Amino acid sequence: MSRHIGRGLAEIKLPVRPACSTAFPFASMLRRIPSLMLSALLLMANTAGPPELRVAAVTDGATLLLEDGRGLRLAGIESAAPPMGAEPGQSWPLAEAARQALAELAVGQSLTVRGEARTDRHGRLLAQVMRGDGLWLQGELLARGLARVHTRPDARTLAREMLAAEAVARDAGRGIWRTRAYAVRPADPDALRRDRDSFQIVEGRVLRVSKAGGDAYLDFGEDWRTDVTVHIGRAALREFVAAGIDPLSYEGRTVRVRGWVGLRAGPLIEATHPEQIERLDGAGPPLRPTPRPSAPPDLSDDDEE
Repeated sequence: MSRHIGRGLAEIKLPVRPACSTAFPFASMLRRIPSLMLSALLLMANTAGPPELRVAAVTDGATLLLEDGRGLRLAGIESAAPPMGAEPGQSWPLAEAARQALAELAVGQSLTVRGEARTDRHGRLLAQVMRGDGLWLQGELLARGLARVHTRPDARTLAREMLAAEAVARDAGRGIWRTRAYAVRPADPDALRRDRDSFQIVEGRVLRVSKAGGDAYLDFGEDWRTDVTVHIGRAALREFVAAGIDPLSYEGRTVRVRGWVGLRAGPLIEATHPEQIERLDGAGPPLRPTPRPSAPPDLSDDDEE
């Protein structure tokens, strides 16, 4: 009987307590310290807000030199600059006015980035920026007529607000809007040929929109071979669709287009993103000029920025 009792006692499994029960929670806490510190750092990063950038100098009307040695380009605008054909080193009052205005607005100030900052091909930050007191640099320069909107596929943030600020200055005839160099061009092929290889703002009525080979074409004249055309390539067309814009909706409308003027048959502007085209009114039924052939013209040598 004693053997049976002994075996039964041996089969009973009693809970085993750690040798040092008071040390167990402390050891667990030590192991958790790195993860706790990481969580705290992440929380601080999420609540600290965007980092401030200190401005040391200005190199032109849209470029800042930061105290840490980096350059920063104001995204979405093109500041006043000497016109095409100006002699190298020649002073132009509006370009100097833009540089001085930006220096007064930014040098010695702390700036924060609105939205995402990118790096351009010159290694500079490309961003929308605000001063510590809330002043938006791009908006201020546009409102003074010292810059115009020049968005890019990777620099389109706040396009609507920038276009509104530009329109106010243009309507008031401020700064660059007093000069022919920056005047809005009519969609006239003969006049635009003289502006080849330059960035321009062009207004006109779209007579017809056609699609060929996955691309779209906005024609401003009866003969696409000689008249002004806006080309929307396949990749850009996806951006228009994503923005809820069917290029066919431009037919018969008056629009304002901004971009580089190339020459393929007639003057041609390449639209790479929807913000380049503003629809100004809904006047009139569309006309029907000479149909464009099914095969698109060769655009392999189009001028690029």
